[in-house]
Amino acid sequence: MAKERGTKLVANNKKAFHDYFIEETFEAGLVLAGTEVKSLRMGKCSIKEAFLRIENGEMLIYGMHISPYEKGNIFNKDPLRVRKLLLHKYEIMRLAGKVQEKGFALIPLKVYFKDSRAKVEIALAKGKKLYDKRASIAEKDRKREAERELKIRY
Repeated sequence: MAKERGTKLVANNKKAFHDYFIEETFEAGLVLAGTEVKSLRMGKCSIKEAFLRIENGEMLIYGMHISPYEKGNIFNKDPLRVRKLLLHKYEIMRLAGKVQEKGFALIPLKVYFKDSRAKVEIALAKGKKLYDKRASIAEKDRKREAERELKIRY
């Protein structure tokens, strides 16, 4: 059986860009059970409420919902169980140091398959204040208006 090439997006966290300033992004592998992989391939995943923590030198993702596989019966795992992420030790230690600084958080941005392996794109992010959110919404509105004006002229 030939390997798939390329990437296939499974879940996206659009709200993260609204609530946080993204400083850096990292790609991490995801430790899954067999039925979870099948469910992911069907696109049944949500990371809207998910967050990351570093415990005992390991990176863990909490609140990631992978729906149970319909044909999995007894082999299905808990949909909201804590899952381990695979990163190099130096990356985990660097991120642990950054997270201890005030205002930084680790959040998942998207879940995807890369060459048949489940990956999570995680971000080191800083929370936005209410006035920052208003400013970014106003900026989007200005860009949208400018695009509309250009479209009308030509």
